[in-house]
Amino acid sequence: MNKLSPEDRARILHLLCEGQSIRAVTRLTGASKNTVTKLLVDAGQAAVWYQDRTLRNLPCTDIQADEIWGFVGSKQANTPHDKQHVQGDVWVWIATCRNTKLVPCWYVGHRSGHAARAFMQNLAGRVGGNVQLSSDAFSAYAQAVEGAFPDADYGQIVKVFGTSPESAKGRYSPPACIGARKVAVQGNPNPERISTSHSERNNLNVRMHNRRMTRLTNAFSKKVQNHAYSMALHFLYYNFVRIHQTLKVTPAMAAGVTKRLWEMKDVVEMLEAWEASN
Repeated sequence: MNKLSPEDRARILHLLCEGQSIRAVTRLTGASKNTVTKLLVDAGQAAVWYQDRTLRNLPCTDIQADEIWGFVGSKQANTPHDKQHVQGDVWVWIATCRNTKLVPCWYVGHRSGHAARAFMQNLAGRVGGNVQLSSDAFSAYAQAVEGAFPDADYGQIVKVFGTSPESAKGRYSPPACIGARKVAVQGNPNPERISTSHSERNNLNVRMHNRRMTRLTNAFSKKVQNHAYSMALHFLYYNFVRIHQTLKVTPAMAAGVTKRLWEMKDVVEMLEAWEASN
């Protein structure tokens, strides 16, 4: 059985992490679609394994949460009723540290109370000490934060949207935001730090670096599991490999998780370590 060399693995994973679709990677590297897909799935599982162990006891004290929309197979309105358990709208919940820009955790699932609770419980297991949380005004957040962070300071950004003009109706973009107010929901949050700006900017990183999340393409995910593994690989690349333009280091370096800049060969070595453990 032929096996990709570490150099070929690193090249394929680098292309995937820089926004190339699976079919584009096959054209650029000569590897088959099945080979690229299997490598993505394996690397995604390894990324979950590594970050679940490594991203613990983090020094993050100011965290912003947000959700970014995507879909698997088809958009919710076009998904047959008998396939709605495996296809349709899928949301990625993302926590972003305001100071280090690290993503300590994420969650792939529906936009629901259950998802909010699972997301916040995961986050609570990764940070310690006093934490200030910020989010948008999605109703599921308040109960989820109270259950996972009973002593945290928590505030929301409540946005006010205008009416869409006739020319904009039918577009995928939301109406223009015409105002916002800050609301203290729990504890005593610092009003100046109630914000979702960094998490919303991180949403752009996801859209630019993960082809499955790029708007108006046919590169969307076909399986929920592969969508989740792709997100895990993306956040490994974001946390450990990609230098943040403002920080001049990676988020993992800024948070003290690692002392050096990772290269793609390090990602492959991490994948090999996961393979050896299974």
